[in-house]
Amino acid sequence: MPSLVLLHIIGGVCLLLFGLRLVRNGVTRAFGVQLRKIISGATRNRVLAMIAGVGVTALLQSSTATTMIISSFAGQGLISTTSGLAVVLGADVGTTLVAQLLTFDLSWLSPVLIIFGYAFYSSKEQASVKRQIGRILVGLGLMLLALTVIKHEAGPLKESDTLPLILAPLDHDPFFSVLVGAVLTWLFHSSLAIVLLLMSMVHTEVVPLHLALMLVLGANIGNVIAPLMSSLKDPPQAARIPAGNLIMRLIGVFAVLVIVQVWEPNFKFLGNDDARIVVNFHMAFNIVLGLLFLPFLGFITRLVTKAIPDKKRDENDKSVSSQYLDDRVLDTPTVALTNAAREVLRIADMTDQMLQLVWSAFQKNEASIVEKIREADENVDILYKALKSYLVKITGETMNDIEGKRHFQILTFATNIEHVGDIIDRNLLALAEKKISDKVNFSPAGKVELDNLFQLVLDSVRLAQTVFISGDVRLARQLVEDKVVIKKAEREASVSHLVRLQKGVPETIATSDLHMDIIRDLRRINSLMTSIAYPILDDAGELHRSLLINADEIGGDH
Repeated sequence: MPSLVLLHIIGGVCLLLFGLRLVRNGVTRAFGVQLRKIISGATRNRVLAMIAGVGVTALLQSSTATTMIISSFAGQGLISTTSGLAVVLGADVGTTLVAQLLTFDLSWLSPVLIIFGYAFYSSKEQASVKRQIGRILVGLGLMLLALTVIKHEAGPLKESDTLPLILAPLDHDPFFSVLVGAVLTWLFHSSLAIVLLLMSMVHTEVVPLHLALMLVLGANIGNVIAPLMSSLKDPPQAARIPAGNLIMRLIGVFAVLVIVQVWEPNFKFLGNDDARIVVNFHMAFNIVLGLLFLPFLGFITRLVTKAIPDKKRDENDKSVSSQYLDDRVLDTPTVALTNAAREVLRIADMTDQMLQLVWSAFQKNEASIVEKIREADENVDILYKALKSYLVKITGETMNDIEGKRHFQILTFATNIEHVGDIIDRNLLALAEKKISDKVNFSPAGKVELDNLFQLVLDSVRLAQTVFISGDVRLARQLVEDKVVIKKAEREASVSHLVRLQKGVPETIATSDLHMDIIRDLRRINSLMTSIAYPILDDAGELHRSLLINADEIGGDH
């Protein structure tokens, strides 16, 4: 029955796509960091960038995935548009290498890959490289199995009376054929899958060669649509990469259509077998396109920069959004966690500025500073929520033990920073407003003591950021030891304040509650920031020693 045959073919295509996804996920999780280093290190000139694109995509088996990675880099300012376009040209060539390999009859290899892949995948450690290699092998085995299924099931379709009626509109309209190929590729998110499907259909004489070639041209346009659509919400620099690639592909496809209509070339020079011609045509198109446009990438860059200009920031728009949280790298936990850590440091820098501003409000009695602090706290809350949502998306299955520990550390440190922002906004800011409304001033000695405490706590906040990003044991120990210094300064400031109260110093009496509450809140901020050091010291076997230092220095009051 034709309907049953069609169902089997659709199942084979889905199996092919699933195998592709397994391979891509396995490669990105096992070697994603190295691949990204290769890309970022090869962008010094266009030729190297293009070669890097070929190599990376041959491993990822998806030019769409490579384009999304490059768009992400461009959006973060890590790669120029010209270099990004060079990598993408190479990526489109790289995916054709995989298609070439799969044209050979490797059906015998499918069970071998699946057996060994399953054995590797059964590794106990969820995110081990061995397990990811198993995922890759299983994916390759399923792809070969899918191609076998498609070839076997597609044969009877050439006897179908319905199929010629379906293909007739495409057979006589090359532009419509290209459009259909583009739409199918966009739906499948894989030009490789479409090309392999067409290769199988041509091999079984279900689809004529000239129609398959037009559909291949459409596939070369459709594989850009998904990256372009996913980059529309990103910075303009990110959207320019797929937009530039789309422009080059449209020009190339239009040129081929004109050649086909005017000269009607015979494509037999691309191979003796029609299935081989389909794959060779796909490769030749991308190689020629890359060589032709490589010298003119500067012009394409200027074109897409005019089409997608930088956004002009509205001075009245004070909203913030995350800069480093990129969903496209979630399959590579190390990269995703690095992005999250960069965003945490950005939030920490905002909190640092809030602490400086609130002390300035205490010193200058200026109400205008208060609004700036409130606005900064709102921004911290927005970014913290975005960071939490991002970290939740990094599943435990994709992380090894080290990455899992880093994940917890990032979330804990971010939560502590958000708590610090709340202390500044709800407590210290309220105290500053009370001081301004009451029109009181600290005594000269009290002001010096508080200024010293603010500076000590501010230094600890900055040191905590360094400890968080470096994981340095020596600096972690210093952070804990500085906590002892701050506690001693707090105690001395409190005792001196009480002495001034006993002496009846007017300013001290007027600001006594403010003075003691500020000391309390600074102590809480310091404790929250110092907590980043304890897991690092614990891993190094120095936590017990550090706690003893605290106990000795402050009389057991830890």
